[in-house]
Formats: sequence, C-alpha cells, structure tokens
Amino acid sequence: MANATAPGEAGAPAILFPGQGAQTVGMAGDWVETCPQAAALFARAAEQLGYDLLAICRSGPADRLNATSVSQPAILVTSLAAMEVLRGREVMEVLRVREPHPLDAATITAGLSLGEYTALVFAGALDFDDAVRLVDIRGRAMQECAEQRPGTMLAVLGVDRDQLVALCDECRGADVLEVANVLCPGNIVVSGATEACRRLDAAAVAAGAMKCVPLEVAGAFHTSLMQPAVERLTAALATVAFRPPRIPVVSNVDARPHTDPAEIRDLLARQVVGVVEWNASVAYMLSTGVRSVWEIGPGRVLRGLMKRIDRSVPCSGVFD
Repeated sequence: MANATAPGEAGAPAILFPGQGAQTVGMAGDWVETCPQAAALFARAAEQLGYDLLAICRSGPADRLNATSVSQPAILVTSLAAMEVLRGREVMEVLRVREPHPLDAATITAGLSLGEYTALVFAGALDFDDAVRLVDIRGRAMQECAEQRPGTMLAVLGVDRDQLVALCDECRGADVLEVANVLCPGNIVVSGATEACRRLDAAAVAAGAMKCVPLEVAGAFHTSLMQPAVERLTAALATVAFRPPRIPVVSNVDARPHTDPAEIRDLLARQVVGVVEWNASVAYMLSTGVRSVWEIGPGRVLRGLMKRIDRSVPCSGVFD
C-alpha cells in the first residue's frame, strides 16, 4: 500500500524523467564537455558497464544505441548528466528571472518506466552506481526475453481503456496481448505477440480508433513475455541498498509514492510485466499542487503527453 504524503506546495514543479524510446544518436552533445559533473557521470558509467557509453550516445551507431541493453543505461546516464547541467545554472535562462532552482523547489518526481530509476536517484533513494548496474541488468534481461519470445508494441489512438481491453480479449487468441502503457487520454500502448498486435491493429481501426502506430521496439515490454527478466531483476534488486526518498517518487505500477525500500524493490520488479500507469501518475502529481513540470533527459515525449493531460501546465526542458 502506498504511504500517505503531504500535498505539494502550490506552484511547486515536478521533475519528470523519460524512458526507453527517447534515445537518439547525438543526445549527449558538447554540453558534456562544458559540465565536468556531467562528464564524470559518463566516466563512472563506463567503469560499471565496461564500454564507452558517451561515445555511443554521441556517435552511435544507431543500432547499438537502440539495443535495449544499451539504450536503458544510455537514457539513465544522459538524463542525470543533463540534470547536472541544470543544477549548475545560477540564473534560469529559460525563465529569465531569479527564483528557487527547480531541482531544489521540486516536491515530487516520476519517470516513465526506465525513467523511474532516474527519479529514484534524483530523490536520493538509489545511488548512481547501483542504478547503472541495475538498468544494465534490466536492459540485458529484457533484450534476452525479446530475442527468445519475440513480440512488439502498438500505440492505439482514440480508443478508451475499457474498449481497448475488450479488443485485446477479442484479438488475443492463444497469444499474449495486453495493455502496456496508459500514457494520456486517447493514447494507450498495447504489447504482445506480433501477430496478435496485427490483428488488434485492424480491429481497433474498424472499431473507430483514430489510428494505430507500430512502435520501433525490440519486444513486448510490460507483458508476461518479460517474466524471466523479472526473476533476474529481482535477484539484482535484492543486492542493492534503497533508502526512503527525500521527496515522493510516484510508482508506474500504482500511480502512488512509496517510502518503504522493500516496497520500492517489489514495484520495480513488477513494473517490467505490469501496466505503466503514466496518465494516472501525472494526475496524482497534479493533485498534490504541482503547477509546472521539468522534463530532464533526451527528447520531448513527456512534455507532449503533459499537453494532452493538462495543457495549462507549463513544461520546460534543460536545453529549450
């Protein structure tokens, strides 16, 4: 059960971290060289991983960066390095005024799937080196599952959740086909066997979906096809020290914050096969008094989703 948390101060920002799929070659640019703290994070990650993560983030090749085993640590480290860039700014260039630094003023944080690990590091619940090691294990385990039990993911636009669950039941057959990510109103991702996703594509359009968009992913993430990865990740999580976070970290699994390290471990393991409740997570954050968000990391996916959830909320990024 989630622990109760006090409402956030009205107007305080939330810090959001992206997940897998946000990676692009070149996402770690020249800013790494001008921020020693950011460069140091990439150097520490290279020691943990045994390869030059920064070189891949800068120059690719794309197929290497997009491999699940590489993209997960790449997004984690790039996001935390970008956070160091933001942390070093005394005058907020985006806002053009002096006011409390968003990293100090933030009262709540969350990350999309993989991004939850980044949020836990930001909140002081997880050490950086442990986070790199965990996402390396998580990424490699998920990639192996995808290779052994192939599948894909499909974004379905313009269909509500109940209708989509019914369509999954109709199209599943003997295959795996499950709701995987509830991102924002009218944007839900399903995941499962490739043929089942193809059947759903046709059925959803016939049922009135605006469109269906196949995602360029390695496998059927957030489904039971990833269960072997859960077992490996659970074993790794048991070796890592977690602390109660200094600010609430909203879990993808139940859209609520947790402070008990044992609960955090359990939820991170369940997340691999569970639904990512992003829409509900953002709704919870807004209910605590959040009135602005910062997306810290590569891409603009989370800001785009926020515009669909509540267009009135100002959204910022480190390199805007």
